Amino acid sequence: MLLLPTGYYIAGGALAVAVSFLVLALLPPAALERVWRRRLSLFAFGDSPRTVVSLLSFAGFALLVAAGLFGSRDPLSNPLPLVIWTLLWAGFTLLQGIFGDLWSWFNPWYGPCRVVSRLVGKRGGETQPSRLPPRLGFWPAFVLFFAFAWFELIDAAPDDPSRLAYAAGAYWLVSFIAILLVGYSDWSRRGEFLTIFFSMVARFAPLQREEGRLSLCWPGAKLLAAEPLPLSGIAFLLLALSSVSFDGLSKTFFWLGLFGLNPLEFPGRTALIGIGSFGLVLTFFLLVAVFALAVLLGQRLAGDAQPFEKAAGLLVWSIVPIALAYHIAHYLTALLVDGQYALVVLSDPFALGWNLFGTADMEVEAGVVAGAESAWWLWNCQAGVIIVGHVLAVLVAHGLAWRMHPQASRAALSQLPLTLLMIAYTIFGLWLLATPTAG
Repeated sequence: MLLLPTGYYIAGGALAVAVSFLVLALLPPAALERVWRRRLSLFAFGDSPRTVVSLLSFAGFALLVAAGLFGSRDPLSNPLPLVIWTLLWAGFTLLQGIFGDLWSWFNPWYGPCRVVSRLVGKRGGETQPSRLPPRLGFWPAFVLFFAFAWFELIDAAPDDPSRLAYAAGAYWLVSFIAILLVGYSDWSRRGEFLTIFFSMVARFAPLQREEGRLSLCWPGAKLLAAEPLPLSGIAFLLLALSSVSFDGLSKTFFWLGLFGLNPLEFPGRTALIGIGSFGLVLTFFLLVAVFALAVLLGQRLAGDAQPFEKAAGLLVWSIVPIALAYHIAHYLTALLVDGQYALVVLSDPFALGWNLFGTADMEVEAGVVAGAESAWWLWNCQAGVIIVGHVLAVLVAHGLAWRMHPQASRAALSQLPLTLLMIAYTIFGLWLLATPTAG
């Protein structure tokens, strides 16, 4: 995306991750454990407005779907694509990583589920007993997440307002029916991919809410208390990282050149559906393979007799800071530019000349990401986010390793292959930012 000299950045990023591993290997685990456990209590608040907020969110979603069906055909003049792809997928993920689980309040299924539960005389959607077979794990959410990633990255026209309106409306309806069939709690924890993805990202946030009280903690501290994920949960988290990585890779001159395509004559998304589908699956399986290999080698080095699934299910939580960092770096440009378009069209969702929020006449400053000076600060911001994300991932991975290996030397040995993987992924991420892209 940015043609800048990156040799020093790549070397510096790899060195930062490596040094963080060496420092952690020398520090006493007890001292770091005390740091991770520190909390600063802030204030208390209840859940009473949650249903109202969710109902308002659902009403806003219904309005957006209507705008997608009956509003402008231009994706930059219709609020639905801008809200779904920019404000929700790019922007709200960032908010979750900073402020914690905001999605549990804005979830457009929670409020309607509570209303239906009261109408039919049940206590509430969250207390409904589960009817989703435990053996399914997170696989329903994985399948839906993969379908979402395919639609965003591979489909011929994911920005088409009408096409997106049908897809988003159908997904809301299918999920709502699933909630009525198996219960809100179980479907939102194992079937509805947005809720699961956002809740995983929220574990990284420095804000924590327990028993109605908000407190401040270290970023990533909540990940250390997480329970090991099953294989389906591991696959879900790795898909979150691999899909964003492939989105960046699929536009590079390198990737297009592998298939004999001239990147200067970009053939369009329709011509690349087969190649893109293959690449999305390949990237996922490659990441699964190298992650599994890193965990297995770490177990061998540390003489760990624990089951592979338990070790991998615990260590995969260290992927969350990396996935969040890649998400921010990858979508930062779109958030800065398309976010302005979203503010404009939200004042006039049906292109009828309205100015609901006073932003309809706002000029979009695309220059915020153009020019040498903008390119410099944008590159440094993206590169910095990726490097910091990997360093925090090393910190989290070591904290999780100490849960499995009380002996510091064994914990450090178990993390050596995973650290090498993180160094390699740092180099890969910085290369993606700098290499020429098409389309």
